[in-house]
Amino acid sequence: MTEQSPDPDRSRDAGQPGAGVPPGETPPGESSMSGAGPRETYNPTKGWAKGPTVAILLLVLVFVAFCVAFIVALL
Repeated sequence: MTEQSPDPDRSRDAGQPGAGVPPGETPPGESSMSGAGPRETYNPTKGWAKGPTVAILLLVLVFVAFCVAFIVALL
């Protein structure tokens, strides 16, 4: 049984399945692609608008008031 070297000769094995990839064959990293796409000019605001937030809070308060009134009516 022959023993394989833990560090094979990459110049001889380049392009073979399971072999290392020589420099220059890999694509550039993401950090070097910053100018590759179109300029983004529309950035919507993050978070919720005041209207939906107020509506949800009012629904929660009505539900809590109903629960409290129901509990008081049972006593």
